[in-house]
Amino acid sequence: MSVKHGLLALLGREPMHGYQLRVEFERSTGMTWPLNIGQVYSTLSRLSRDGLVEETDEAEEPGKVVYRLTEAGRAELAAWFTTPVAPAEQPRDELAIKVALALHTPGVDVSAVLRAQRVATIRKLQEFTRLKAKADEADDQAWLLVLDLMIFRAESEVRWLDHSETRLSRTTPRGTQASAKADRPKAARR
Repeated sequence: MSVKHGLLALLGREPMHGYQLRVEFERSTGMTWPLNIGQVYSTLSRLSRDGLVEETDEAEEPGKVVYRLTEAGRAELAAWFTTPVAPAEQPRDELAIKVALALHTPGVDVSAVLRAQRVATIRKLQEFTRLKAKADEADDQAWLLVLDLMIFRAESEVRWLDHSETRLSRTTPRGTQASAKADRPKAARR
């Protein structure tokens, strides 16, 4: 999600000024995405330039500019809400790359790398579960949705770690076979 679409969604509720948008953005994302007020105003400036929002004369305080969606902004927001989010394709995921590199790096115990990550991920999963138990079902809906996603992702990572360890226990990496063959005395290779 971009800040752009987040602000458009908030302005779809009602006209707001920059500080209100920042507070509502953070509240609506379960306090998981803090925004710098400068980022809010620079995004509002681009949205205004692109004709998606406009200033109103509804300011209750001097110096505060209240923004509202334009028709083009409503259309952009409707298109965003009806367009599915592409599944995350992360072939450059740091954990996957770390494990892949560990396979062929001398002196690195891949199983130890997997176990250490599993412990850390399970601790995170427990933390998310505790946070979920403390949340108020009625007042913390946005936060609970975010927590559910983080829990599901952590569970998925544990499954991947288990799968990877099983796969590695069944196979010998190609590099290991080549180096083992090279290390054997010539008489043993015949």
